[in-house]
Amino acid sequence: MENLAPNLKRQRLLVEGFLGGDVDEARVKGYFKHLCKKMGFQAYGEPIIHSPNGLGKEENQGYDAFLPLIDSGISVYIWSGSKFFSIIIFTCKDFDEGRAVEVTKDFWNADKTSHMSF
Repeated sequence: MENLAPNLKRQRLLVEGFLGGDVDEARVKGYFKHLCKKMGFQAYGEPIIHSPNGLGKEENQGYDAFLPLIDSGISVYIWSGSKFFSIIIFTCKDFDEGRAVEVTKDFWNADKTSHMSF
């Protein structure tokens, strides 16, 4: 991918995996709080969390969530039935990607994860 704005710092990490346990809105909020605390990220607003509540395909039921950070944001997508998550951490400053993966894996009790920087 061509870097169209080399003067702008951007670090992006995609983490996906299968989570242990059930998910509700409180657990999604808890993830944002836990990740920010462990990584030193600073939120400037409350999480925005949506759930389709039966709209759309059954296999796509779950949560779509976003937390704005002072230095960008975190997006969380959860497929409740499949117990699968896809999380994007986007910042305008450097962060320890390995630590972010471990914090995410531990919080969600994920046995198997995959990640990619872009």
